[in-house]
Amino acid sequence: MAANRKTVVPYVFARWHTPRNQGRSKRGAGHTWIPLVAIAAIVLSHPITAAPTKEVRRILILNEAGTSYPAIDIINRGIQSALRNSPYRLEFYSEYLDTLLFPDPATQEAFRDFYIYKYQNRKPDVIITIGPSPLKFMQEVHQRVFPGIPIVFCLPFGNVPGAPALDSDFTGVENDIAPAETLEIALRLQPGTEHVVVAGGVSDLDKQQQFYIKQRVKEFTDHLDITYMTDLAMPDLIERLMHLPSHTLVLFTSVSLDAAGTRFKSSETGPLVADAANAPVFSLFDVYLNHGEVGGYLSSLSEQGKVAGSMALRMLRGEKPQYIPKVKGVNTYMFDWRALKRWGLKETEIPAGSIVINRQYTVWQLYKWYIVGGVCLFIFQALMIFGLLWQRAERLKSEKAVRESEERFRLVANTAPVLIWMSGPDKLRTYFNQPWLEFTGIPMEVQLGNGWAESVHPKDLKTCMDTYTVRFDRREQFQREYRLRRHDGEYRWVLDIGVPRFNPDGSFAGYIGSCIDVTERKIAEEALASLSGRLIDAQEEERKRIAREIHDDYNQRLVMLAMEVEELADQVGDSPVEAGPIFHQIWNQIGEIGSDLHSLSHRLHSSTLESLGLVAGMKAFCEEFAEQQEIQVDFAHENVPRGIPADAALCLFRVAQEGLRNIKRHSGVNKAEVRLEWSDNILHLSVLDRGRGFDPNKPLAEHGIGIRSMEERLRLLGGQLEIHSRRMEGARVHAWLPFNIISQRAG
Repeated sequence: MAANRKTVVPYVFARWHTPRNQGRSKRGAGHTWIPLVAIAAIVLSHPITAAPTKEVRRILILNEAGTSYPAIDIINRGIQSALRNSPYRLEFYSEYLDTLLFPDPATQEAFRDFYIYKYQNRKPDVIITIGPSPLKFMQEVHQRVFPGIPIVFCLPFGNVPGAPALDSDFTGVENDIAPAETLEIALRLQPGTEHVVVAGGVSDLDKQQQFYIKQRVKEFTDHLDITYMTDLAMPDLIERLMHLPSHTLVLFTSVSLDAAGTRFKSSETGPLVADAANAPVFSLFDVYLNHGEVGGYLSSLSEQGKVAGSMALRMLRGEKPQYIPKVKGVNTYMFDWRALKRWGLKETEIPAGSIVINRQYTVWQLYKWYIVGGVCLFIFQALMIFGLLWQRAERLKSEKAVRESEERFRLVANTAPVLIWMSGPDKLRTYFNQPWLEFTGIPMEVQLGNGWAESVHPKDLKTCMDTYTVRFDRREQFQREYRLRRHDGEYRWVLDIGVPRFNPDGSFAGYIGSCIDVTERKIAEEALASLSGRLIDAQEEERKRIAREIHDDYNQRLVMLAMEVEELADQVGDSPVEAGPIFHQIWNQIGEIGSDLHSLSHRLHSSTLESLGLVAGMKAFCEEFAEQQEIQVDFAHENVPRGIPADAALCLFRVAQEGLRNIKRHSGVNKAEVRLEWSDNILHLSVLDRGRGFDPNKPLAEHGIGIRSMEERLRLLGGQLEIHSRRMEGARVHAWLPFNIISQRAG
């Protein structure tokens, strides 16, 4: 019975049981246990609960005929393709009524009773019917045998005439053959057509299609001769198709049964008709293509199966059949390229987007992109070769230019009256010009790298190398002075200026520098500094002398004179009224002159600074200056050690003195700040105001000699002076004396 051909196998395992895999398992039977053992070990090494078990869903497929009929097999493959990504573990049950092989009503009734008995205790979740007989069977028994189970019908060859209405549990896809559309595109491909022959069989399905075709092509009968060759045995049909008149085309439907009672499959009738006809054959189903038929607007059985499968999947997920609309007609334009060429039909006349099978491509069509790619590759290689040759020529030209440039550079460098050196990006020296070699008297190979440093004075080496390293890392220009040993052993002062150099591509190439002998200038500067120091010392000594003379001589004499005037005023107390006040006024004026002389003495030389130290002397001066000049001076000090050397203390005292005088003269404010602090082994003095300010970049002549005097005093002691000022933003004077200088002075 047909039931013996059922498939009761879960879909997830169905692909392993194909004949191809069975044959493969036989050939490798001796080794199949190896992968099986490995798979079992992997599975058993994981907890059983690691992979959740999918829910099982059953799908019953009732087919009109067996899988030996191509249409049935195509539709079933489409259904399973749509259900491949189902979230459930599916069990497929395929059954066949085989109405074409067993049309006897009694036999069909037996088949139906068997299937009802078979599934009465194993109800499917969805039933799919393929063909009119399975659909009619379900219509009759659905409410009684399978109540509530959704049914998806698939009618490959159109609806069943006179079929009863379907209830809400039914939905599906109905084939809609398109003879009118196929005939229309056939006339476009063969414009001179006068005769149309419809070839078909005598079975019920064949007659249903013929009836449908007659209804749809009525509009063409007024200008075409349409003949139906449907009541013939296959040999007679072939004989007539071989002798068709010119300007004829054939519209081929199904021939499942001929007039002689012989049954056929589509895979059998298609080649017979296409080979025999002396006119192009157009078909209505994709299953009748690829046998020599031209094609047309074909009903796609594969797409029909996919639509039915997608409907079944939606029902498995819980959707009701009444909410899933029925689909009528799944058609597409399909053509056989070989048939088009055989009958001389123009491919340009087929609709855009049509599917063309069996296309035979020309060499250009098959290998167009390979040819284009090869030509492009050839051109690219030619261009690369040309580019490499051009680059090589340019490189040789550039190398020649570089050599000429280097020769010119060496010529200029060796004749220049300066010492020139070069280094690479690794800080190591790579070149010295001839004057350098003559100056040091040492061969170049000895001085390359860091060998040149052996000629630097030991006391200058660290400072020299530190400056070089820091500026080199920053890629900055630098300037330094150090002593370099001459070939006769004498150390000479040189001014070394280094600048970074870069390659044409912007990459860092190293440094180039030049040195000039500045020994005579250094000697002159030292002599000038010594002279300046002696002048300042002489100035301070003269100030001391004048201050002592004012304090010890003139001031004392004014005091004695004031005392005598006071006694005289007392003696003339009985004199006229005017004499006493006059003497007292003279006494007061003498006292003011004495006070002014005392202040002058302190300005010239602070005895408090000399006896009590820097902080006390600075504080006393700020208080005295504030009282005399009517300016508020805020003095603060922090961490200033005792025992500051006299010359260092005097230097900062004079800077503060000059700074406060400038505030009085130029700032226009009545408040100043003086701060003295010790931090990081540096003694720092700052004098600031918030007045009208000035431009420190203007020539010093406009500011008088005060700033020059402060700079010179600090320079003699190794200190530093900075002045910051902007118009209407005040002025700030900063003076620093390093600890090592102070220690040396103290020592």
